[in-house]
Amino acid sequence: MFRYFGFGSNLNITSLRAKGVQPVSARRGTLHGWRLRFNVQHFFRHEGGVGNIEPGTQPDHQVLGIVYECPDESLAALDATEAYGHGYDRIEVTVEVDGELVTALTYVGMPGFINDNCLPCQRYLNILVAGAREATLDSDYIRKLQAHPVLASRHYPLFKHPAGEFPRFNAQTLAENPHCTALHGAVFDMSAARPMHDYLKGFFGGRDMTLFHIKRLDSSDGSESLDDIRYSRLNPAQLEYLNAYLNEYAREYRYVGRFSYEN
Repeated sequence: MFRYFGFGSNLNITSLRAKGVQPVSARRGTLHGWRLRFNVQHFFRHEGGVGNIEPGTQPDHQVLGIVYECPDESLAALDATEAYGHGYDRIEVTVEVDGELVTALTYVGMPGFINDNCLPCQRYLNILVAGAREATLDSDYIRKLQAHPVLASRHYPLFKHPAGEFPRFNAQTLAENPHCTALHGAVFDMSAARPMHDYLKGFFGGRDMTLFHIKRLDSSDGSESLDDIRYSRLNPAQLEYLNAYLNEYAREYRYVGRFSYEN
């Protein structure tokens, strides 16, 4: 068992569970002497900056969050979804919980991913605020979260599969091509992706990422399934979110075919 201090999207238990982490307990915690930032550059530009903590510059700086107690087997899933060793480093911090000081693991942005010009997107901030409300964090802290400037939303054209003959993939043949990834019926080759995406080549490679992204939408309740994708049971917000990613995937990777959800 290990303790984990969540201060960003993992304040939200739905978001945390979508990452394959099922904590056995959750308590409010305060990290004194640190401040919350949104200066970890996301892999994709429309997602803006995501949560980070840095040593505070003012005596009253503090970060509110949740101290989760998690089974040991959850650490690998947490490391994978937090891009441990690539975008984030894992450190140990001392957090005040119910008047007691406890140690917990948490993640901080690595220098190569820090961009102080980043702003969080509205989706990401909504997840934080929802998690903070559910955890009944201090109301002033929640108001500051709500008032934080956000990244201007970006309009994307409807993604269209390129014309021409392309191979068709299914789950098995995609898995046989670990340099490829799929999203909502399209397959992309990640081989020539820029170095920032090196981690994703391993994380996305050989997998369809549609459900992964849908479960990170701020309206997700964690119940979405592969059948929702297979039988086109996606709502407009989900389709718009996937379309943004399809455009971003096409910008970062090379389109190489279509993906079928049929067995």
